[in-house]
Order: sequence, then C-alpha cells, then structure tokens
Amino acid sequence: MPRPMPRRTLLGAPALALGGALAGTGPSRAQGSSQGSAKGSGQAPTRLRMVLNWKYQGPQGWFFLAEDRGYFREAGLAMTIDQGEGSSAPVTQIAAGAYDVGFGDMNALIQFAATRPDVAPLAVFMMYNVPPFCIAVRADSPIRTPQDLVGRTIGGPANDGELKLFPAFAKAAGIDAAKVNIVTMQPSLREQMLFRGQIDGAFGYVNTIRFSARGAGIDDRQLRYIRYADHGIDLYSNTIMVSRALARDKPEAVRGLLAAINRGVAEALKDPAAAVAAVGRRDSLLDLAVERARFDATVADEMSAPELARIGLGDIDEARMARAIATVAESNNLPTRPAVGDVFSRAFLPPLAERPRKLVD
Repeated sequence: MPRPMPRRTLLGAPALALGGALAGTGPSRAQGSSQGSAKGSGQAPTRLRMVLNWKYQGPQGWFFLAEDRGYFREAGLAMTIDQGEGSSAPVTQIAAGAYDVGFGDMNALIQFAATRPDVAPLAVFMMYNVPPFCIAVRADSPIRTPQDLVGRTIGGPANDGELKLFPAFAKAAGIDAAKVNIVTMQPSLREQMLFRGQIDGAFGYVNTIRFSARGAGIDDRQLRYIRYADHGIDLYSNTIMVSRALARDKPEAVRGLLAAINRGVAEALKDPAAAVAAVGRRDSLLDLAVERARFDATVADEMSAPELARIGLGDIDEARMARAIATVAESNNLPTRPAVGDVFSRAFLPPLAERPRKLVD
C-alpha cells in the first residue's frame, strides 16, 4: 500500500502588502482605557461569529467568562462562540466567510496569507507565545528522536497545526518528511488510536494530548513527547484572528472584542476555578479537575514567554515573528514570504497598561 504524503497547503498567488491599520504593527491608536470602546448609545449590538481552536477545554475559560460577565455586551457585541475542529481550521473558516473571529494557529495563517493575501485573516491578539507543538508517543515506544520517525505512522486531525507544520519540523530535524506516513482521524479518536497501537505517534499540543489522555484514565507516565521547540522550531502559536472585512469596516468592534477578551483573561488569571466553571456550563460532561489542570499548564507552558514582561500579552516581538515567518515559508516552499504587518496588527490592542505582563509567579 503506498504511503500517503504529508499534507501541505496549496500554493499560488503572490502576497499583497496591506496599508493603514491592517498592515500597521505600530502603536495602537487607543490611548485611554479600551473597555467598552465599541459600545454606542442606543446602537444595536454588532453580531460576531467566533470559532474556537478545539472542543470545549479549560483554557478557553476566559472567552466564556467574558461572555457570562457581560464584557462582550458592554463592548457593544453579541457573540456566538462555536467549538472548533483544529487550530488551523479557523483560518479557512474565516476566509470563507463562515466566521468573523477565530482562535487558531498563527503558522497556518502565515501559510494561507502567502497564497491568498486578499482573504487571509489578520492576527490581532497573540495568546500562545510559547510553541506547544509536539508528537506524542507511548512511553514504551522505540521512538525517541525525530530520526526514529522514519518509516513510522504518525496521525492527527486533518486541521491540526502540528500536522501542517510537520514539514518545517522535519527540515529542522534533518529527516525526510516524505518517509514518514501521515494519517488523519477524527479528533476524538487520536489518543485511542495511539494507545491501541494503530498509530506510532500523535500530532498535538502537549497539554491537549496530556490532559485528554488523563481524562480518559491514562497516566501521564505512559506518554513521552518529541517537542518541536527542542529542534529549532521557535514559533508563535494560537492567536485571536479576525476577517479583513471586520478589521477594515468595523475597527471599533475589533477593539471592543479584544478589550472584552483581555478583561476575561485578567479575571480568569485571578480566579481560574471560575473560568473553568464557565467552560463546564457549556459541557456538563467535562471533568473540571482535569480542565483546571489543563488551564494551569497552558498558562505556564504556552503563554508565559520571557518577552511578556516587555510587550504584554497580546503583542509580539517583531524580529521573532519575522524569523517564524521565514521558517514557515522556507520549510513549506511558499511562493512568497508575508511581511509581519501582512499577518499581524497591534492597532486594535488594549493599552499595554491594561494587558497582563506576568501570568505566573
């Protein structure tokens, strides 16, 4: 049976430079408090459709805390928040017009922007500033290094960012991606297939796999992780992204959105139990103890880069982002290399004084 090739994004038209606020990564125009900036007296709320990166999980608690405590409403927004199908899926869903806002992978956005710059979403608030990408294997697996992946079968949901980034990881690790069998499955089957031996390794975020396995009664000691970051892949990860039309036509709505999410994050950090409980109200089957552990680990492992003390949550280090774009472009043979301002804008961020700069003690 022939081996399936690793999935790659389609390549095509050249990227276009953007002007004004969409391309600007310079200082935000908002100088005072950003809370409630989108609300107008007597105006009907702006309706926004948002898609998450994954099924309901503890680290999404800040979105639902913001919703339950009325922060979106105070910003003049009426939100619909749907579960996701993988961290790269929001990119294409927003581009297709199905959603206005998404929480998804920055690197998938970069790849898409290299070929469809006119409809590619725009990242506006960086959430995960430490790369959580990994390939998980069973603790008794003979796979211990990237070289051990050759000839093996690695699987993940088709929209997983880690699967789409595998060519970059393979190049950095010095292996031929074409010599690794790649299979896809429904998100709910990933951990089951790994422990049944149907795949040799699983693509995913460390804390997604770790705590999904724990929720299924699998001890952490039964897993090992080959982390992309240990092999030269220093990338940003999940970000809030919006459609170009929304950023262009309703900038105050975007500012209000980010102000509300920022408030949700600040409140979630003060009271993680309340944030996790907010997720639990959307899915009564969740194990809240597991989701609280996932929340804590995500904050510590995926959101606490050293740069945070200088730039605050939501912003990026432009030099680091430029290197990340180069890594993604070179590893995937992209026809063009987007500029930082083509894929990220800080024009809508709340002021630095309002954004968290230290998430863990």
